[in-house]
Amino acid sequence: MTVTQAIACHPEHISIAHSLADAAATITTRHFRTGILADTKSDDSHVTVADREAEAIMKKIITERCPEHGIFGEEQGYTPPSSSISSSPTRYLWVLDPIDGTKSFITGKPLFGTLIALLADGVPILGIIDQPVLKERWVGIAGQPTTLNSVPITTRPCTSLRDAYLYATSPHMFSGYTATAFARLRDAVRIPLYGCDCYAYGLLAAGHCDIVAEADLKPYDYMALVPIIEGAGGVVTDWRGGDLRWDVRWEEGDFGKFHSGEVLATGDAETHRQALEILKF
Repeated sequence: MTVTQAIACHPEHISIAHSLADAAATITTRHFRTGILADTKSDDSHVTVADREAEAIMKKIITERCPEHGIFGEEQGYTPPSSSISSSPTRYLWVLDPIDGTKSFITGKPLFGTLIALLADGVPILGIIDQPVLKERWVGIAGQPTTLNSVPITTRPCTSLRDAYLYATSPHMFSGYTATAFARLRDAVRIPLYGCDCYAYGLLAAGHCDIVAEADLKPYDYMALVPIIEGAGGVVTDWRGGDLRWDVRWEEGDFGKFHSGEVLATGDAETHRQALEILKF
């Protein structure tokens, strides 16, 4: 059973997710290629006014339309539900990355994306990758085929690992044991490629590449990708083959402390098995 087969997604939640993507797009496209400056955060990642404004407008929509849901955004962290009134025992959490690929964004490369995920009891059941400049939107919904601009898509099978096209955002995202493991995988495939951020996962879901392997990720970097990859027929796990879910402790309210994560996405199960074997540490 895949991660996203656990709980069905309500149609209203899908409508809200599209509204979030539309709203964020109005912000990011307005700032794109305007010479916008970036600040450096405490973890050495970058943030712009576009990141902050896009997250704020998405947060406002969620608070108004589903106040009983929690929110976790890359820039503002955790926001608890503003209402405790709910007819559902399920705990919902929206996980937002307003601009995944801020370095691409500030250098004018249209391969960044807005990532929107809805988690039900820690399981990602809805995911969107929205690339507003190219006007491409991937949508993954639990139990449904993934779509790209409303057209169903599928991953492609890979005949052999030595024929695989591999993506990672940067070779510099690996260090220590992950650098050693990634080097083995890089040397086993046909072509290693870099620089697509979340867009690489969209390419994999649409059948244009075979593997995405990354490290040093946070939940807002990958939660939205899970329903998209799985709904297209692919496989996505951590580097040990474990499910990607977020078992957060709501009562403690401390959502900012989580470990960096390794993610492996492939177009088919056999490629995933072989890649996991190579990445084993």
